[in-house]
Amino acid sequence: MDHARMKAQIESGHGFIAALDQSGGSTPKALKGYGIDEGAWSSEEEMFGLIHQMRARIITSPAFTGDKVIGAILFERTMDGDIDGRPVPDVLRERHVVPFVKIDKGLEAEANGVQLMKPMPDLDALLARAKDLGVFGTKERSVVNLANREGIAVVVRQQFEVGAQVLAAGLVPILEPEVNIKSPERAEADRILLEELLAGLDSMPGSERVMLKLSIPAEAGLFDPLVEHPRVLRVVALSGGYAREEACRELARNRGMIASFSRALLEELRHQMSDEEFDRTLSRAIDDIYGASTQKVLT
Repeated sequence: MDHARMKAQIESGHGFIAALDQSGGSTPKALKGYGIDEGAWSSEEEMFGLIHQMRARIITSPAFTGDKVIGAILFERTMDGDIDGRPVPDVLRERHVVPFVKIDKGLEAEANGVQLMKPMPDLDALLARAKDLGVFGTKERSVVNLANREGIAVVVRQQFEVGAQVLAAGLVPILEPEVNIKSPERAEADRILLEELLAGLDSMPGSERVMLKLSIPAEAGLFDPLVEHPRVLRVVALSGGYAREEACRELARNRGMIASFSRALLEELRHQMSDEEFDRTLSRAIDDIYGASTQKVLT
């Protein structure tokens, strides 16, 4: 898949984007959910080796193809790794799955009700390496915990600044200002975020487009103006802590948003499963998430 074909698939393809980008801090939890306890490794390298084996098993499953999974977000180490001696992005593209890479380095402490991204001093080098590997785009996460307009404005400004750096490197950024779905001010935070994102999109120079990865809004359809905005290539939704059934139900109420789920995709997969059981379980999860992404429920 060349860049033009990848762009066309992301813009109009039927399916969803898998999030396989758990970072170092969240890897032990992801492995525990997969049935591997912390005592199973004695070093960080062994831990990352185990999570890579899990991701490789998912990526090479017969169920994991571009028919329903149009893209996949990778952890940096996964992007740099290989499956059976071949670069992971190459394996994905051959399965018609568009590769992305997570570029943020975690979150700052909360201030003004939000958590900004930590500095990324080596971002230019990462972007160059990703482009050389045939990666299509990136993903960058910050968090909104309260409906603080000043804080949300700063989050959005930082997202667009990093996004501009990504665009300049020839990649497509997924901006992810996540609203904490457990926030007591969630609905108002959604509305402020919508306003700030629209302002940021309207002020973008040039003609290039970005993607947005957002929490499913408390009010169904709230983000329709973002879906329709000419500077937005696609709007994807994170599961945000919802179990798969609830995440799919909420997503199906939002026209134009497709999934980019992590926990909701992986929640039933276990290390101890036979290949047949693993593939069957993954296929069921993919079918559920694909349905919520493509078959919308009018509310």
